[in-house]
Amino acid sequence: MRLLHTMLRVGNLERSIAFYTEVLGMRLLRQSVNEAYKYTLAFVGYGEESEQACLELTYNWGVEAYEPGTAFGHVAIAVPDVYAACAAIRERGGVVSREPGPVKGGTTEIAFVKDPDGYSIELIQRP
Repeated sequence: MRLLHTMLRVGNLERSIAFYTEVLGMRLLRQSVNEAYKYTLAFVGYGEESEQACLELTYNWGVEAYEPGTAFGHVAIAVPDVYAACAAIRERGGVVSREPGPVKGGTTEIAFVKDPDGYSIELIQRP
């Protein structure tokens, strides 16, 4: 078994694709449109789907916002330098919601950013 993707419902597909590609540096891997059921999917990630998990951004036509709820936590991304990553994300217009620093009760350096729909993205410093 292998983790394939995590699906996030988004209110504006182009805005979300721009965030994940331009702010977080992912690539748009593929897109598909389903006319019959009125939704569009976009898959973004850092590598090929055959080798790495990715995000599936689902836009249900006409739905502009979702409530993330209390069950979903966050998506985590490894970065070599969490401080530099946050600075670059800010420069590209991203929102840092938790400044870089050690995790509570530990030494791992982390930070959090928000995507345009309010989903939390954790940045974890890993060499």
